[in-house]
Amino acid sequence: MEAPALRRFVLMPEFGPLVLLIVQLAVFAAINPAFLSPLNIGNTLTFTVELGLIALAMTLLMTSGEFDLSVGSVFGFAPVVMWTLFNTGVMPLPAAFLVALMIATGIGLFSGLFVTRLKIPSFLVTLGMLLVVRGTALFITDGFPQRTWNSQGHWLAEVLVGDFMVGPFRIYVSLFWFVAAALILAWVLNRSKFGNWIQASGGNAAAARARGVPVDRVKVILFVLTACMAAFAGIVSSIRTAAANPNSGTGYELEVIAMVVIGGTLLTGGRGSILGTVLGVLILRTMRNGIVLIGVPGLAYNIFIGAIILGMMALHSWLERRHQAGT
Repeated sequence: MEAPALRRFVLMPEFGPLVLLIVQLAVFAAINPAFLSPLNIGNTLTFTVELGLIALAMTLLMTSGEFDLSVGSVFGFAPVVMWTLFNTGVMPLPAAFLVALMIATGIGLFSGLFVTRLKIPSFLVTLGMLLVVRGTALFITDGFPQRTWNSQGHWLAEVLVGDFMVGPFRIYVSLFWFVAAALILAWVLNRSKFGNWIQASGGNAAAARARGVPVDRVKVILFVLTACMAAFAGIVSSIRTAAANPNSGTGYELEVIAMVVIGGTLLTGGRGSILGTVLGVLILRTMRNGIVLIGVPGLAYNIFIGAIILGMMALHSWLERRHQAGT
């Protein structure tokens, strides 16, 4: 009984990322013990949360067979909207927060309807949306960051990004938002009827429609969720860093997709893993942190990302063939 259980564990899509993460942590800690210091662990978790929130939603979207290239621009745009409304005295901070999320909802809804109604590939639709949203953020601000330091001590800032000490570790409240989102979305994907619809939509959309699955509605909902999660993550980041930069989030879309793919979600859709995405997020964020601590130039980060993606794709392909062969 133990051997079949071990074989099933090895064939799981999360197995490769888990092994890579363990090896990565061991190597970085052996080269520089400061890698496991409380300060460094706290900093790594802080940065992990913000991209991780987007990656969780992107996992569901990619499982349905689509992806969104505009998440990086929405990440930068939402806080610009919120702080512009607040700093100009148009509305209080909580109302500005809700307006920013509503606009993000509109962006996701527009992308989803364009993809499902006009049958335009999501790559093209969201690439266009990336440019529109980023350009709007730059136009609103004239390219300059918005001040956010007036949020200090505000109850909304404390709820989103408050921090406290647990022994030597500095923990941000945003970490709990990330954990809650991961648990909820894992349940949705693996335990709910809607999760079955997501996987069916990505696996074989025509067959799913024939069985009564509302494929287009599912995809529109996931585009909205992804845009809202990107906006929420951007707002969290702006409060933590005390700056709402219209250029923030540049390049995040590709890094988020890399996290999801490394975690075992298929680019073609039909299969996704929230646990795998969490591992993928941790792999890339600890990689970025670790290579700096061991003295590797930060500009080499993309080399490591590319190598990891290629290696994980080869491993997932091999595991998939083994699984189909039943060995």
